[in-house]
This record gives sequence, structure tokens and C-alpha cells, in this order.
Amino acid sequence: MAKRIFFFILTNVLVLTTISIIFMVTGAGSYIENGSINFGSLLIFSAIIGFTGSFISLLMSRWMAKKMMNVKVINPDGPMNSHERQIVDMVHRMSRAAGITKMPEVGIYHSPEVNAFATGPSKNRSLVAVSSGLLQEMDDAAVEGVIAHEVAHIANGDMVTMTLLQGVVNTFVVFLARIAAFIASRFVKEEMAPIVHFIAIIVFQIAFSILGSIVVFAFSRYREFHADRGGADLAGKDKMVHALRSLQAYTNRVTEEKDTAIASLKINGKRKSSLFSTHPDLNERIRRLEAK
Repeated sequence: MAKRIFFFILTNVLVLTTISIIFMVTGAGSYIENGSINFGSLLIFSAIIGFTGSFISLLMSRWMAKKMMNVKVINPDGPMNSHERQIVDMVHRMSRAAGITKMPEVGIYHSPEVNAFATGPSKNRSLVAVSSGLLQEMDDAAVEGVIAHEVAHIANGDMVTMTLLQGVVNTFVVFLARIAAFIASRFVKEEMAPIVHFIAIIVFQIAFSILGSIVVFAFSRYREFHADRGGADLAGKDKMVHALRSLQAYTNRVTEEKDTAIASLKINGKRKSSLFSTHPDLNERIRRLEAK
């Protein structure tokens, strides 16, 4: 399974494709005039679809995370076991320290992996979830560092910033996909051109979305360093460094990662980052934090 960024990007691709199909079927937002592209109209059309897709993805992010990860949301006013009370208290204490006025929802999901994530459309409609594996593998100080890191993501407004960036990326994806599809349709018989154009738009849009995600991933890696510093401010530098070292020790013990296709989307991440990693190398994160 994947986490915060994966939920957002997957939802974004699905929403973007759905909106595009609706526009194509209804004929809305026509940008082809006299057999050629009106680039001004296409750019406006692309921006409308692009930012609509990214904002719908943002609004759905918390709901998607709960459903896909089967997160058990803890009622802070109801009965709780010791683990649940500990996590709720940590999240609320860190959130108040970060200046968040409405406490995030807190949840636990059953998984052996060592992981946690934060998501939601705004600071006041957010979710912090931790895996059962995290609670089993890590000591209290490391768990506190991990939670501080996730709360820092919320306090920094990273999901909203990510949405704006994704909207820009989507705009270029939609724009370039339609230009490429128009060119492709010129190489077939006239009666086949509309069908080829329709199919090519979907294919190019998905392909360009994957390429565009490289930009989003790069921004995500950049924001991880900020969340580390924010986590150090909330929990203390020692606890944040300890959390990262605990994650590093865990990855060193795991000789064969499961779900390698999306392993780079996890908080523990790969030992070496790549273009499709949302988290930078742990060694670099520790080095920067210790130099803070």
C-alpha cells in the first residue's frame, strides 16, 4: 500500500481522466478551430481541468486514505486502550504546539510495516494515522519524533501547496497531451481521426501524468527536510534524529522489501532516493538535521 502522496496522485490521475472524458464526450471547451488548435483556448481549458482535478483530489484525500488503508479513527472522547490514548495525546500535544486550532483526526491501521502519514484538505480537516507495526517496532521517543514530523506536514500546509503545484503540472499535462493527440490524429485516415484523437488524449495524458509526477516527487523530497526541522522544533531535535535512526535501523533489518514498486512512497523509504522517491535518503535527512 501507499501513503499520503500516493493517495493524492492516484486520485488526481483518476479525477483528471474522468473530467477529461466528460469534456470530450460533451464537446465542452472546444479548442480546435478550422482544423487547427487555438492555443489560447487550449491553455485556458487545460488550466480549468488541471486545477479542478487537483482540488477535487485534495478534498477527497482524507476519505481516500481512510478507505484504502482501513484506518480506525480513534474517538478522543470515547474509550481507548493505552496505545490509542498515547497516540491521541501525542498528536494533540504536537498540534497545539504547532498552532493548529482544530485537532486532527487520529487513526491506527493494521499493518506490519513501520509507517505513518498525514493527509487532509486543510489544517482543520486533517488526519494523522500510524501503523500497528510502528507502535510495535519503535520506542516512545521514536514514535513521538515520527508523529511530530507528520504534524509538521499539516502545520506547514504541505497538502495545499502540493495541490497548487499539481494544478500547474496538470495544466501542462492536459495541454501537451492534446497537442500530441492532435498531431497523432493527423497520421490516420480522416474518418478514423476523431477516434484516434480521443484515445490518444487518454494515453498521452496518463503518460504525461506519470512524467509530471517526477516534479511533484521532487517537491515532496524538498518538503520532507522542512518537516524534519518542524518535527525537531515540536518534539526536540534528539527525538527527531532518534526517530530517523530507528527508521534506518528498521530498513537495515529488512533485507527484502515488499511491494517494491511503491516502496519509495513510504515514510521509511528506500535507502537511496530516486526520481520517483517522495522521501530523500535517510542518511541525508539525518545529516541535515544534525547540522541544524
